[in-house]
Amino acid sequence: MSHYVVTGGAGFIGSALVRALLEEGARRVVVIDNLLTGKEENLEEVRDRIEFHRTDIRWYEELAPLVRGADVVFHLAAIPSVPRSIAEPVLTHEVNMDGTFQVLRACREGGVRRLVYAASSSAYGDAETLPKTETMAPRPLSPYAVQKLAGEYYARVFYTCLGLETVSLRYFNVYGPRQDPNSPYSGVISVFMKALIERRPPTIFGDGEQTRDFTYVEDVTALTLKAARAPGVAGKVYNAGNGGRYSLNQVWEILQRLEGVQLPPVYGPPRPGDVRHSQADTTAARRDLGHQPRFSLEEGLKRTLDWYKHSARKVRS
Repeated sequence: MSHYVVTGGAGFIGSALVRALLEEGARRVVVIDNLLTGKEENLEEVRDRIEFHRTDIRWYEELAPLVRGADVVFHLAAIPSVPRSIAEPVLTHEVNMDGTFQVLRACREGGVRRLVYAASSSAYGDAETLPKTETMAPRPLSPYAVQKLAGEYYARVFYTCLGLETVSLRYFNVYGPRQDPNSPYSGVISVFMKALIERRPPTIFGDGEQTRDFTYVEDVTALTLKAARAPGVAGKVYNAGNGGRYSLNQVWEILQRLEGVQLPPVYGPPRPGDVRHSQADTTAARRDLGHQPRFSLEEGLKRTLDWYKHSARKVRS
């Protein structure tokens, strides 16, 4: 296999996946992104080795020829934000649901062998059982969670009814280099990084004791590549996490220790739609996909912090 398409390939996770494909020697990598949340600079160092198309996954007539004949399409394009889905439910529905349908349709009609879909652990909602297993009944708490869950269902029926191989990966709180800290909907670790570099206390919504399975981006991209190739997994859903669980307070303590500072956080009101606790059961992903996370939380945070500090120095110079 050597012809790949990555929707959302200018995004944080998407651009990491593009680089991983190129490192493996992919012959052709096509990136589709409307740059609503992605950034072309995320692909700056590989721009001359890929085909970049600024288009929207909702526009079928533009999308269809770009995916035709691909070995694998990695569908990461989305508006990945619980708060934004509450603030802008129409836009997020159109992108996350209508857009996903158009990608599936284009893949099936274009003879794509397999589609790997970036699903979300938000599908589990506030189910009390930990860790979260793929067999648990979904309990989505936000429009975003509903949208991503519906994408899973569509992916499954495109396999069972229409013959397109699909695999869905429920990503758990992915972090790492190139995650944008400047949006009001940014991931918490990118916000922590910006606050740390600027030597100011971060705002934590809630009491900070909510827990997440923080997963370093390179572990997620490695699993995503394995999902593209594993036999006998079409139509299935897998957790894409590390299997750990850390509170926001613990993460901030680790970052302060790494940087040698003390900046007590400011606490704000909890955000609507936020899940209290999240942790992946990785048994199925390890068994069927060969999932082997390499990075501990502390190692991943250190690598991420180093990247943000280097990026800040570049901006200042």
